[in-house]
Amino acid sequence: MSTATPPLPGSSLSAARRSRELTETVGGPAVDVLVVGLGATGAGAALDAAARGLTVAAVDAHDLAFGTSRFSSKLIHGGLRYLASAQLDVAHESAVERGVLMERTAPHLVRAQPFVLPLTPLVSRGQSALARAGFRAGDTLRLAARTARATLPAPRRLSTVETRHLAPALRTQGLRGGLLSWDGRLTDDARLVTAIARTAAAHGARILTRVRALRLTASGAVIRDELTGEEGEIRARAVINASGVWAGGLVEGIRIRPSRGTHLVLRSDHLGPLPAGLHVPVPGETNRFVLVLPQGDGRVYVGLTDEPVEGDIPDVPEAPETDIGFLLDVLGSVLDVPVQRDDVVGAFAGLRPLLDTTPSAGSGAAPRTSDISRRHAVLTSPEGVITVVGGKLTTYRRMAEDAVDAAVATRRLTAGPSPTASLPLVGAASPDALGSVRAPRRLVQRYGTEAAAVRALGAHDPRLDEPVLPGHPVTGAELLWAVRHEGALDEADLLDRRTRIGLVPADRAAALDAARRVLDEVSAGVGEM
Repeated sequence: MSTATPPLPGSSLSAARRSRELTETVGGPAVDVLVVGLGATGAGAALDAAARGLTVAAVDAHDLAFGTSRFSSKLIHGGLRYLASAQLDVAHESAVERGVLMERTAPHLVRAQPFVLPLTPLVSRGQSALARAGFRAGDTLRLAARTARATLPAPRRLSTVETRHLAPALRTQGLRGGLLSWDGRLTDDARLVTAIARTAAAHGARILTRVRALRLTASGAVIRDELTGEEGEIRARAVINASGVWAGGLVEGIRIRPSRGTHLVLRSDHLGPLPAGLHVPVPGETNRFVLVLPQGDGRVYVGLTDEPVEGDIPDVPEAPETDIGFLLDVLGSVLDVPVQRDDVVGAFAGLRPLLDTTPSAGSGAAPRTSDISRRHAVLTSPEGVITVVGGKLTTYRRMAEDAVDAAVATRRLTAGPSPTASLPLVGAASPDALGSVRAPRRLVQRYGTEAAAVRALGAHDPRLDEPVLPGHPVTGAELLWAVRHEGALDEADLLDRRTRIGLVPADRAAALDAARRVLDEVSAGVGEM
């Protein structure tokens, strides 16, 4: 048997490393770049800057992927939606970045996902023709982005029999086939952020969670260690504000108009086998769909909505009953046996940080958040703080590159161009190399080349080979790996972000003791390497 691949040198995040690097950073020499926020864009900016040879500190008041980046649809979109609204530059950028993730930087985390759009009586022949034209245009985007056909197959029309095979739960009455399309699908959005942050750490970035930025200036930040309450200062030559929906609270003049996307969590047995996801047209809309996304772990996600959010921004948004009812109604329009409210075992909502460029109050009605551009923006405050806002998960790398470019130019840092379009993340490898990893396929799709090392932890303790709760595949070895190498500091980090057990409250409660046991044993030094 081959030897398990150890972690990339310097990539392991832990409580001990955090403590050491926080002590070195607060009150210490100025770093070249301070990044505030460790979602996908912030972690991406830390990686981009560190890969250019700059010294970097990156802080977050909570944890990696605490905010929007863990509440997405888990999709890497090719930009088809933006073609429909004539945002050609955004569409092309999305298709390019999808190809980068699937073929170069994260092929272990992003793979092709088939989708079926069922042609029910609610979908007119005109709508069907429009959708087919859209899917063909999306394939043209793939070609323009130079993503291989082997990576993303061609869209095509399906017969009724083929449609039923890919989605047996569909209602057969009036069904006249379906449309098959393909897009990129993430194993887990929070795992992507973790991989980005660990890759940044391998290039020397200091990844500091539980560190809240209280005040920003162009030369650094006043921070508070949320674990001890101690305050201090991190000095920096450039500051990048990548705090997403909270960006306006740190820099004056930034107006964010959050949009809420809600997803339901169902048990897979409610919908039966789903070899493909579903695009379910929203009645009365020409370019809006509810997505049905099988996860391969006994769960299915159903989303998403696009509703404006008013008032204060919560740390963790809740999915309102109105959104849940809307999603169930749309889903029920195509199913043979509708899903009931009691079948919803979990729900989550994420806030998209859309840049508000509408005129000030009193100058007319604001557009729907679904109509606001997904273009990102890099803004420099009069004081010299760089803020990156807007965009979406798919284009995080380009957003990070643009933010670092602005920081380099504005603050006159010495750095070359970004190398991240060809820089593999932790665990990435070619399909052949990933196929030869001696570990279950599920682990390879989450850890890539490190999957065998995760599995090998069970050789020292058979308990770690066992799932942490019945009916869910996550093992104790994955929890231990998260504490030792992925910077998990408490039960919430383990259950809500390094794994996604916590998306179902009942599962979270059942796994809590296992998470606490792993944390206690690592803290006590039991089984340390």
